[in-house]
Amino acid sequence: MTPANDTINHDETCPLLSASNPHTAEAQIAEKPKSTPLPKGQLAALCIVRLVEPIAFTQIFPYVNEFMSDLHLTDDPSKIGFYSGLVESVFAISQLCSIYQWAKLSDVVGRRPVVFVGIIGLAITTLMFGLSKSLASVLVVRCLGGLFSGTIAVVHSVLGEITDSTNQMTALPIYGLAWPVGSIIGPLIGGTFSHPASKYPEILGYQFLKDYPYFLPCFIAFVFAGIGVSLGFVFLEETLPSKRKGKKSGPPNPSTDDDRATTALALSEKPFSVSRLLSIPVISALALSGFMLSYLGTSFDVVFVLFCYSPIQSGGLSFSASQIGYSLATAGAIGAAIQLCIMSYLLRTFDCAKMYNFCMALWPYTFLVLPILSIIARTGLDDTTGELGTATVALLWVGIAFVLMLSKVASLAYSLSMILTKENAPNAASLGQSNGIVQFAMSFARSFAPFVVSALFAISTEYNLLGGYLWLAIMVTVSFLGMTTSRKIAQNRREVL
Repeated sequence: MTPANDTINHDETCPLLSASNPHTAEAQIAEKPKSTPLPKGQLAALCIVRLVEPIAFTQIFPYVNEFMSDLHLTDDPSKIGFYSGLVESVFAISQLCSIYQWAKLSDVVGRRPVVFVGIIGLAITTLMFGLSKSLASVLVVRCLGGLFSGTIAVVHSVLGEITDSTNQMTALPIYGLAWPVGSIIGPLIGGTFSHPASKYPEILGYQFLKDYPYFLPCFIAFVFAGIGVSLGFVFLEETLPSKRKGKKSGPPNPSTDDDRATTALALSEKPFSVSRLLSIPVISALALSGFMLSYLGTSFDVVFVLFCYSPIQSGGLSFSASQIGYSLATAGAIGAAIQLCIMSYLLRTFDCAKMYNFCMALWPYTFLVLPILSIIARTGLDDTTGELGTATVALLWVGIAFVLMLSKVASLAYSLSMILTKENAPNAASLGQSNGIVQFAMSFARSFAPFVVSALFAISTEYNLLGGYLWLAIMVTVSFLGMTTSRKIAQNRREVL
């Protein structure tokens, strides 16, 4: 502090920057921590392992409604969405039940065995899905697949253990590319190779593929998983500290002193209980908003596929499995471009809470664009041929690209939620619990959203409620509620600060 009797005279000849401390700039530069080199081999192996899940998960989307129709569960096409939503909800519920158990097991036996068991189990259940011939077998297989996919939390832990505060902003966007890239490959596999015997009779006209028309895309996803396991087994090292005794984790770097200090502090601190964490306004706001975000994001993914699959006369686009696959691959490409090109810039430039609010504010408009696409399709439908004109098809694809871009920008809120949770955890020892609460809220919403929104879509269409768009009115209303809950994060964050 400057004494009260000290005065400094300033005039036009005084420099704006004081020269009293010529070493200030050098000192600031010296204080800036040096970035730890990224373990590129480990990160590459982890990304390959991470790529397996989105391929296996999304490859069923283009044909799941067609699959349910082939099982002859109902004669009413508008009710197909009910069953496809049930299939997805079973997967999400099983994943919800297994996340904590896999994470707890990995703390005992290590990360590698748990990650590999999860991938192998997911690969086998994906193959079994292609051999299913009844709804019961489909549900059992998807339930098992959800149980094995719960290891995703362990994969995230590996990322945290191979990075520190100096290089995680570089590693996160690279790691984040795995899901959008997988969501490009998966739908392309599903849309291209379902019903291969009828699509490519000269090459794949085998009786087995006629009897099991969805086996080939599942088998290709199984092969990708096998490649992921093989590469991961060779290159992915164990990262759990208690299992790395005697192993050299990397060259020493003074820049990690802060991380070591944080770790030491975490050992001396006690983690908050769940009830105490939920009593913190910003944590409870993040959990509630995460629930709304996951419900909206999952509902859009489900309803977009249903919307594309439904006949034009029922308010849909009457897309084939291949066209749905191309649409979802487009969504993945948009997500990858956003993650690769602008995510790092956005994180460096804008406040996370404000960006989160902006992303949540996009959801109502994302849903509202869908009926506009239906209007375009109905207007351009040739009553004689029952086909769409070339100009209409081009306009539709432009509209699809636009609505998918909106959804992917809105989905950036997932990454922002992770950052906000880390920033607002009460102490380092409670970070895992804080993340667990928010992730549990998201998984809980994902467990029932597919079933609810698909049933709502089917009822709206079957009974022509609000012209078949009752589902849209409800989803827009829920989206505005999501906007309201997201604002509480910034408010409670300011109170903490």
